[in-house]
This record gives sequence, C-alpha cells and structure tokens, in this order.
Amino acid sequence: MSDNHHENGHDAHAAPTQSPTKKILTVAVLVGLPLAVVLGLIGSYKTHDRGAAAADMSEEAVMARIQKVGHVSLGQTSKELKTGEQVYQVQCTTCHAAGMLGAPKFGDAAAWGPRIKTGYEALLNSALKGKNSMTPQAGGAFSDYEIGRAVVYMANAGGAKFGEPKAPDAAAAPVAAASAK
Repeated sequence: MSDNHHENGHDAHAAPTQSPTKKILTVAVLVGLPLAVVLGLIGSYKTHDRGAAAADMSEEAVMARIQKVGHVSLGQTSKELKTGEQVYQVQCTTCHAAGMLGAPKFGDAAAWGPRIKTGYEALLNSALKGKNSMTPQAGGAFSDYEIGRAVVYMANAGGAKFGEPKAPDAAAAPVAAASAK
C-alpha cells in the first residue's frame, strides 16, 4: 500500500505558536486594563465623595443627612369625644333599632326594664365584653367612655335615669379645651 501521507500536511493547519513574551504581554493587557479602569473609577468616586463631605460637615448638614425618612402615627392623638347618640347612630343602631338577634329595641321600656334593674355597670360590662349575640365593643372605634355614653343614651331612652358617665382624665382634657372655646 502506498502512503500518500505527508508529514508536513498536518502542521499547516495548526495555529502558529506564540513566543512566551507575547503570551505574557497578552495576559497582562487582558487582566491589567480592566483592573486599571476599575481602580480609576474607585479613586474618582472616593475623591468626589471626600470633596462633598469635607465641604459641609456642620451639625445641621449632618442631621439633615441622617434624619428620619418617615413617621408612623397609630391612631389619633386627640379626637373630639362622641356623644352617646352619635355612638349609638354609628355603632349600635343596626341591631338595637330593629331588635335583631334579641337586642332590646331603642326606646322599648318593656325590653329595657329588666336590663336597667341590673344597673349601669352591668350594662356597660355587657357592652364592652359582649353578651349573647352582641360582640364586644371594647377596643373598637370608640373609647370605653364613649361606649358608656351610648349605654346611658339607650338605657335612658328605655326608661332609666342614669347620669352621664364620669370622663377619664385623658378624655377630660379635650372636653375641657373644647368647652373653653
């Protein structure tokens, strides 16, 4: 068999070999150039940042830079206290106007009579903690004092002679301020 194979034929397709100096120079450029750009950007940023901070280090400027971004306020700090009638209209009228779920109807002396005999404190306790189908009113949209005013309003409409509940100290200040106007 004849061998038509040339030994130099395969070497013609291979990439030319680079000298070690050219390889080192290529790696240095590929690594060094991006590194030089990054270090230059960092140096420029630090110089710019130092110049702005050094320009205004007064206490007011520092406080302005570290001030709170927002403020959260839970609930109202001072609100006008509602009357018993206002609380009744918002909170109690749904059940007590129609007598739903066994609630005594507003102004029905026969339905309110046995409840009035238990006294104001028992009625207030039932309103705040809930009784039978009535859900607890404490911790809702109205203060315990306002719920007490509504209890007095409804019971008095049913024949009771309860007096206005005593305002707590925290609630007395807004009432006194409002009446002074």
